[in-house]
This record gives sequence, structure tokens and C-alpha cells, in this order.
Amino acid sequence: MKKKMLTLMLLAVMVLVAACGNNKSGNGNGAAATPGTNAEGGGAAAGDKLKVVLLIPGTLGDKSFFDAANNGLQKVKSELGAETKVVEMGADKTKWEPTFNDIAAEDWDVVISGGSEITEMFNATAEANPDKKFINYDTDIEEAPANMYNMSYSTNEVSFLAGAAAALATQSDMPNANKDNVIGFLGGMDIPGINAFLVGYIQGAQYVDPEVKVAVSYAGDFVNPAKGKELSLIQYNSGVDIIFNVAGGTGLGIFDAAKEKNKYAIGVDSDQAMLLKDTDSVKANLIVTSAIKKIDSAILGAVKKLQDGTLEMGKRDVLGFVEDGVGIAENEIYKAAFPAELQTKIEEVKQKLINKEIKVDNAMGMETSEVEAIRNAVKP
Repeated sequence: MKKKMLTLMLLAVMVLVAACGNNKSGNGNGAAATPGTNAEGGGAAAGDKLKVVLLIPGTLGDKSFFDAANNGLQKVKSELGAETKVVEMGADKTKWEPTFNDIAAEDWDVVISGGSEITEMFNATAEANPDKKFINYDTDIEEAPANMYNMSYSTNEVSFLAGAAAALATQSDMPNANKDNVIGFLGGMDIPGINAFLVGYIQGAQYVDPEVKVAVSYAGDFVNPAKGKELSLIQYNSGVDIIFNVAGGTGLGIFDAAKEKNKYAIGVDSDQAMLLKDTDSVKANLIVTSAIKKIDSAILGAVKKLQDGTLEMGKRDVLGFVEDGVGIAENEIYKAAFPAELQTKIEEVKQKLINKEIKVDNAMGMETSEVEAIRNAVKP
């Protein structure tokens, strides 16, 4: 009997010790610390996955800006183990604000969207939902609510490099280059965010050749490939042999025109040649490089910092070459299209940009008349 009592007492002590051991945690309340909880109180509840939703102010399939953001969300899911959802809000802007409000009312920890067009209403949604965290993955507006983190990219600098590449191509012996010293640019709209690309592109081309001319067109639309093709054909027929796409889904029409005319193009936001390679290799091989905003990596990095509690909310960061936020595509097509000596020259320009030896103007701080003067100075 005594032996039995002693055994029961030992068992009771072991259970008590185990219970005390399991209660040890950094928060003092017996709950294990949760990776999805950040230092400012956002994130998932204990034991839950971080819940992240991406709102697209348009539709996927542009093989550029929106697809890059969605790729970032997929990385958040696969690399951080988050529960994710993407919502395509479409082109009807009247539906954007109600969608923001509806999603914010649901139980998402992090709400992500991007673009200067949505920034004002997105900020208002964040201010109305102080218990949630918001990330704007691409905006030129500096102000941010206390629970919002904003990002933008040195588009003027990466476009400078794209302009240098275009000028080198047009005066080269590359098979589809012609004798005319004219390059092209197609923008979605005549707005500061697009003109930031344009001014950098022009200055980069002029850095290589001060006499280069630049044909400029605006589609007035980011989701109209037919319009993009029409405007691109006009440029190619006028003597342009390479066009820079800064028109979102509309810019897909540039690649159709390039294929039809056997001319070159430069992609934007994503490595567009690689995105088209498997479905249309002829078209892809004419996209000699792309000016990339590394949106997918930026989204992943921001959510990871939020999850770790190190993301500084209420601010905007500008990501450039040094921060690995921008770059040009140096894929197999780039290496095959550009002769080695041209690749060396492009690399020299890139290093000068990284070292801040070249200063590139930014249209975001310019008057409309200044941008117009720059356009007119290089008009064919």
C-alpha cells in the first residue's frame, strides 16, 4: 500500500513539473509567442496563420504590374506560410472604395494594394481600421497613416538604364535595328508616375547619344492592348526600332506590333520576355530587356518584416538599385540580343547609377511644362 501511495505521489509531482515547464513563455501569460504577431500589435492571433489579402485595382493577366504583385503574394504564402487571397477589383473605379471597406471589415491581418490612383481611398480605409495593417506596394504619395507602410521605386533610374540600352540598340548592328536614330516610348497615361519613366528614359538615351530622338505616345488606358498595338505600329512605321512599354496591360499590344514588324521592345515592371517565352517565343525574343520593379520581392520583404515586428509603419521607402528594388532583365534573351561590348557599356552605366555618379531627374517633382519641354526637345 505504501509503495502504491509513493508511486501516485511521484506521478503527481511529474505532472506538476511538466505543467509548469509548458507555461514558460516570453509574454508571461502562458501563451506561446506567435510568429504572425508584430511588435505594434498587428498580425495573427496565437496559433493562427497570418492572413494576408491582396486587392488588385484591375485584373490579373497583364504580365506586368498586377501579376508581379500577385507573384509577391504567392511568395508570402509559400515562404511565410500565410493564408492568402487575391481580389481583382476590375477597371470600374467606383467599385474600388466599397471593396476596400468590405475587405477591411473581414478578419484579414494585412491588407495589400498598390498604385497612386488608389492611395487616397486606401489611406482612408486604413485610418478607419486602426486595428489592421495595410501595405501600399507602389505609391508616389509620401504621407501614410500610422498603420500603413508605403513603398515606391526609383523608376527614373531604372528607366535611365533602359534608355541607355535603347539608344545603344538603335545605333548598333543588331539585326532589327535601322539607320534611323529614333527610339520609342508608350505610356498608359500622361501622368507624373508614367512621366517619371519617360524623363529617365530620355535622359538615359541622351547620355549615350545627345542627338537621339524619342517618339512618345500615351494610350490613355492601361487595359487596352489593341490601342497599344495601334500606337506602336504608328511608331514602328515612322522609323522607330525599339519601344519602351510603360502602359500595363495596354503595353501587351507593343509586343504584338513588334512581332508583326520584327522590331524590338523593352518591357516594364516584370521580366516580360520570360513571362511570354513559353507561349510565344518569337515575341519574347524581341523583348531585349525589361525595366523591373521588384514588386514581388518588396511585398515579401515587407510582410516578413511585419511578421517579425521590424516593419516601420507610417512611412514610405523608396527602393532603388542599392536596395535591390529595381533592375533590368539580364536574361538569356538579353545576353543573346545585345553584343558583348554593348552589355559592357550598359553595365558601366548601371554601376555609375549605383555609385550615384549619375543624377537622374524625377518627373514627380516637375511642372507639366517642364515635362513637355523635355518631350519636345527630343521629338522626331
